[in-house]
Amino acid sequence: MIKQPLKGMNDFIPEEAGLRDYMINQILEVYHQFGFERIYTPAIEDIENINNKEGGDNQKLIFKILKRGEKLEEAINASQFDDLSDMGLRYDLTLPLTRFYANNKASLPQVGKFIQIDRVYRAERPQRGRCREFVQCDIDVIGDESYNAEIELITATGRALLRLPIGEFFIRVNNRQVLKSVLLSFGFNEESLDNICIILDKLDKIGVDGVVGELEAQGYDAKAIEGLKKLISNPVTLDDIAGIIPENPNLQILKNVIDEANQLSKGSYKVIYDFTLVRGQGYYTGCVFEIASAKFGGTIGGGGRYDNLIGKFTGEATPAVGFSIGFERIYAILHETGFKVPGRKKLAIIYKNDYIGAFNLADSYRDSYEVSMYAFPKKVGKLLNRLELQGFNAYVIYDKDNEENNLNTIDANN
Repeated sequence: MIKQPLKGMNDFIPEEAGLRDYMINQILEVYHQFGFERIYTPAIEDIENINNKEGGDNQKLIFKILKRGEKLEEAINASQFDDLSDMGLRYDLTLPLTRFYANNKASLPQVGKFIQIDRVYRAERPQRGRCREFVQCDIDVIGDESYNAEIELITATGRALLRLPIGEFFIRVNNRQVLKSVLLSFGFNEESLDNICIILDKLDKIGVDGVVGELEAQGYDAKAIEGLKKLISNPVTLDDIAGIIPENPNLQILKNVIDEANQLSKGSYKVIYDFTLVRGQGYYTGCVFEIASAKFGGTIGGGGRYDNLIGKFTGEATPAVGFSIGFERIYAILHETGFKVPGRKKLAIIYKNDYIGAFNLADSYRDSYEVSMYAFPKKVGKLLNRLELQGFNAYVIYDKDNEENNLNTIDANN
């Protein structure tokens, strides 16, 4: 038997699990304060739902589940090798949410505000910051077409992150409709915009020359490429964009989202414009956002508006927008920096005899301590050393024949 977990998946010992629980509780408390409600969806979805172009590059990372029995044999015998699977593990929480909403719409409020904190799966090549099983932490607003939904999501997410000691962070914002309008003004064709956006999204990895090289290799118009190159060779401001597409209504929405989100942040974090921000998923239709942290050196969250996705299930246009915190990346920051979870003190009851009496004594302390019980060992000093390493603050050696059974401090600093 193999005792290690599969590559890209992790066990978590109690101290690590405690940190993860603490993070979830801090985030949930803020989200509940904003009126969001938690839901759950299955980890397994119909392959038709998740194996589509809306997932962008994630479509290549699906853990597919083979058909069973006769159906699998029939597909193999018919050489239908692209049709061997009928289910797959979800690679994010957005697509399952849209199916959930379509299926349960009659039982949900007109404007739904949902929380999902759950595991997702991607067939990644395991490396730092990339696992095959990991937790996503999402909030979504469904049914609100106004940009107030974006502002609320940015603010709720920002305040949740302020509960966690991750240091300085900022939120980058763009609008896909604004980006596409700029690209059209340079002379790119409408049908090529999604692909151009995907290439532009790589700017921070491959640089201006890399973006230009890919566009040229794919045969796009030289004049259009030159216009884009000139723009992205220097930091792009909203004033620059206003000079290219003046009086564009989506540009005004973008300005309002950034300005009003900054007002609500009160300087605790910055919300800034980033012309090159695209987000890889194909389902985004409007504003998109990402969170960047200096400590981790990369993105620790993202999201955007996806007004067309639910309609693929219902046939009706339904406005929707969501924001996801990069739970695993933030966990890595806190774990590697040695963050200790604040909480109640821990007490050990070490009983020599009379388990029931010791249990009753433990009950008398539970309002003030997290209480654990241990049978009196042969080497009590060794046990006390282990308790100190585990963060215990005090202990009682219980003896039914001893009326005092005094509480003893393990670490006077606590």
